[in-house]
Amino acid sequence: MSTARYILVSLPSRIFDDDPLSALSSTIGRDNGEILPFAVPSFKIGTLDALVQYADDLAKLNSGCEAVVSKVSESLQTILDGDADKAAQQKVVADKSTDRYITAFQWNSVRYRSDRPLGEIIEILQKELQNTDNDVKTKFSQYNAVKTNLAALQRKQTGNLSTKSLTPIVQPDLLVQDSEYLETHLIVVPTNSRKDFLKSYETLAPMVVPRSSIQIAQDDEFTLFAVTTFKKTSAEFLHKCREHKWTPRQYKYVEGGKEEEQRELDRVTKEEASVRGGALRIARTGWSESVMVWAHVMTLRVFVETVLRYGLPLEFVCVLVKTTAKQAKKVKTSLDSAYSYLGGNAMGRDKRGRVTKDDASLTSEMAAAGLGGGEGNEYTPYVYYEFGFP
Repeated sequence: MSTARYILVSLPSRIFDDDPLSALSSTIGRDNGEILPFAVPSFKIGTLDALVQYADDLAKLNSGCEAVVSKVSESLQTILDGDADKAAQQKVVADKSTDRYITAFQWNSVRYRSDRPLGEIIEILQKELQNTDNDVKTKFSQYNAVKTNLAALQRKQTGNLSTKSLTPIVQPDLLVQDSEYLETHLIVVPTNSRKDFLKSYETLAPMVVPRSSIQIAQDDEFTLFAVTTFKKTSAEFLHKCREHKWTPRQYKYVEGGKEEEQRELDRVTKEEASVRGGALRIARTGWSESVMVWAHVMTLRVFVETVLRYGLPLEFVCVLVKTTAKQAKKVKTSLDSAYSYLGGNAMGRDKRGRVTKDDASLTSEMAAAGLGGGEGNEYTPYVYYEFGFP
């Protein structure tokens, strides 16, 4: 998982006397993060009620983006057998590394024209995210089904005698076939119970053919025996075997069965490789698309909340801070210390000069700004969004 954290900060231009980037670099501290300009287009603003609704829609869409990006990351890692380094190499966005795409982000004005109403842009982003999620889910589900099928076939080839295919092991001349009265049973016995089986199998049930036991195969855990009984007592014999923890194996000889099993294994092996390649391509595309959608959603969130907080005329500075999870807390503390006054009565300081929040005033400030105060929506006196990528 990437250790990088990104913070989008928007502040009103009026609070800066000098170059905003220099002022923010001084406030945050160069050791705590890299401060980069982040361009936010001018969108159609619309009514206050519409902006409040957009803020709510974007918050939900943002959660959706985070979930899809996380699922695509998990899919990539699963397809690449848990190799995090190989998965990281696939996380490319618009032919750039994810970090490069975010730090040099530019609004895609071809796909999302800024002269469209905000509601239309949000709807387009929602549909694109849903399509990406569906594409990755469908292909990954297909890949999992083929992978499970292949694993089952491979277990038949490589498992122990209790699970593997008996087709290449049991020769037809060992079985009593086409008899009206007799039939052969294949019994898998733990190797440490081999002597007990040989001593007792003839008396487990009536009409077991004496000395009919034949050892067919043995591995590290089990021994496979063939035993012949009369058909009328077969059910009792098999029941007694199960009581002793000896496992009957269902098997019927089929001419050419060994070759057919190998052909099926070869076919599914090729199918798995093909579907795996397709799933990897879809997951790689899904990463690119979902991260792009998320970046545009974050940009819209900054714009909408900036209008709600700072009002018109719309004059603001937006920066991206690239930092780490550990340093992000220091960045937040520094920003709170410098700009808490923007929160009005909602923010204050204790006797030691530390920034504090007045919950009663906070509620009214958020309501006045058209911002929800629900769980997970921590109030800051300025526009602040922190995010990262798996």
